[in-house]
Amino acid sequence: MNKSLHVIAPILLLFTSNISFADEDSRELVELPEMMQQHMMSNMRDHLMAINEILVYMANGQPDQAAEVAESRLGMSSLNTHGASHMAKFMPEGMRQAGTSMHRAASRFALKAQEGEALPAYSALTEVTSACVACHSGYRIR
Repeated sequence: MNKSLHVIAPILLLFTSNISFADEDSRELVELPEMMQQHMMSNMRDHLMAINEILVYMANGQPDQAAEVAESRLGMSSLNTHGASHMAKFMPEGMRQAGTSMHRAASRFALKAQEGEALPAYSALTEVTSACVACHSGYRIR
């Protein structure tokens, strides 16, 4: 077997095995009224945009601006804006906990970013994204 096949074969196996996993989505299905589903999807898109803005600010040496985005769009201060209280009753307990964990982690990140040390701030930001990953790995909505 030539060297290129040794490199390509595992990659092909990886892609074909991922295709079969995509067909068997074992995440817990959370059924929401259409309006709530759209609201939740809109919130999650905004969360993703906020994380991107935070990363841009951090990369440009602007931790105070990153902290502002984190707290106002993801942190505990953002709960009213996102309608968290009326959304929570539609979520399973684990999903609520993941969301609360993300919001608390964002507030902790904001405090770390304001301290001005990049590495601890980035470390705190991983707690935010880890909560996102945990929720998206365990739940899907319809």
